[in-house]
Amino acid sequence: MIRLTEIKLPVEKAPSLLHQEDEIRTAILKKLGIPASELLRFEIFKRGVDARKSHAILYVYSIDIEVKNEAKLLAKFGRDPHVKPAPNTNYQFVAKAPTGQHERPVIVGFGPAGIFAALILAQAGFRPIVLERGKAVRERTKDTWGLWRKHKLNPESNVQFGEGGAGTFSDGKLYSQIKDPKHYGRKVLQEFVKAGAPEEILYVSHPHIGTFRLVGMVEEMR
Repeated sequence: MIRLTEIKLPVEKAPSLLHQEDEIRTAILKKLGIPASELLRFEIFKRGVDARKSHAILYVYSIDIEVKNEAKLLAKFGRDPHVKPAPNTNYQFVAKAPTGQHERPVIVGFGPAGIFAALILAQAGFRPIVLERGKAVRERTKDTWGLWRKHKLNPESNVQFGEGGAGTFSDGKLYSQIKDPKHYGRKVLQEFVKAGAPEEILYVSHPHIGTFRLVGMVEEMR
């Protein structure tokens, strides 16, 4: 895969958060000077906004592409800082469960850290056990709203305790991942998308999920 950066297109030509696929493909072909038959596929890795000129606002794309002759193209653009091999952003497991593993790790708490600790361990084959003192997220949400609206506190099921942790009731903003050389943040976003988050969080500059989606996502990740 090759990563193209600084592909700029006018915002007014984008019908929504992205330009049409044909417009992006045309921009790629123009940048590389190759025929359409050479471009096998592409996907948006990141989309930012250049608003330095208010009369000409641009979407700025980083795009991963697959072409027929990658080595030839990289050699052609060897001095271009905006045409480089795409880094491997796949999550790298540090270990896999040994065959016949009987011991099971225990996760205490099912907030954001507990959810992802359990998820990664499960994906690695370790069959974790999760201990959580509060209720499941749907019931917990009812209890929390009961506190906010009727001032009735359930000490074991509230904003602090229960499936999803305190982050379930945040507004769903996500970090930019600028300082994330091992791409752990991208793994998190990919799991969020699998659980029902909008796919745009994978590429927009300031990803946002929204509180109304988080309850269903926590259930799905469980």
